[in-house]
Amino acid sequence: MATHMQDDGARRGSRWRLMTWGGAACLLLLPLVAMQFFPGSGVDWTLSDFVVMGALLSIACGACELVWRSTNTAYRAAAGIAILTGFLTVWVNLAVGMIGSENNPYNLLFAGVLAIAVFGAAFARLQAKGMALAMAAAALAQAAVAGVALVAGWDVVGALFSAAFAAPWLLSAVLFGVAARPQRTQSR
Repeated sequence: MATHMQDDGARRGSRWRLMTWGGAACLLLLPLVAMQFFPGSGVDWTLSDFVVMGALLSIACGACELVWRSTNTAYRAAAGIAILTGFLTVWVNLAVGMIGSENNPYNLLFAGVLAIAVFGAAFARLQAKGMALAMAAAALAQAAVAGVALVAGWDVVGALFSAAFAAPWLLSAVLFGVAARPQRTQSR
């Protein structure tokens, strides 16, 4: 029975692994296909664009590999949301920028949000309770950066868009909080 459960868990893990890495490969191939079949569509990636995106996807997928080792579903969900939010933050800022264009130096402030999440996670040693605090701090920093953009009179739509990124950081914090709670066992 235990062997069957291990085999089933291994198969489930390999399906997630295949979906994650396969999805990343498809995402990386999309611009290449667009450039071949839809010239002049505005998609004009250079080799360095593909290298950077490949590195970003590899980091995100590699982080997911580490998360799958957790048996706590809430922890896996929280980490997955945090990884996806961090990935999207970098991708959006490199592609078009959250505030103004991708060349707007104000967008560098979002690196601080990512630093809070990453260094907070390292300081928490990836333990759920500390991760909840780190992701809550990232949510607060994300909202603060958006608030500063609004007060400074930068692009209002961009500021509101970046403020929306606080929600998944906060959701991740809540789920890490759930993962930190002791599991109740049923008594017989």
